[in-house]
Amino acid sequence: SRGKTYRTVKKMNMVVSAYTHTGNPTATGEMPKKGTIAVDSRVIPLGTKLYVEGYGYGTASDTGGGIKGERLDVFFENKEQALKWGIKKVEVHVLEEIKGN
Repeated sequence: SRGKTYRTVKKMNMVVSAYTHTGNPTATGEMPKKGTIAVDSRVIPLGTKLYVEGYGYGTASDTGGGIKGERLDVFFENKEQALKWGIKKVEVHVLEEIKGN
């Protein structure tokens, strides 16, 4: 992520579903794009960097009514990709920037 280095501070096995454009901005006010991840902000604070197995790197920048507890929703650019992802249980790495690089 733009020359920054991150390390895993926590690993979690989470249920991860997928979503696509709704026409609405995210909880942080941006339009969703690849790497946008919806979280339960009581479990993972908004702004947290994440690595989702099979999806890649992203940022917790959205919330959703069905996203409660240890569950995520990852963004895809189109419905076909979101449906192909489906719902799966994967390993999620909570990341922290390593300062001083």
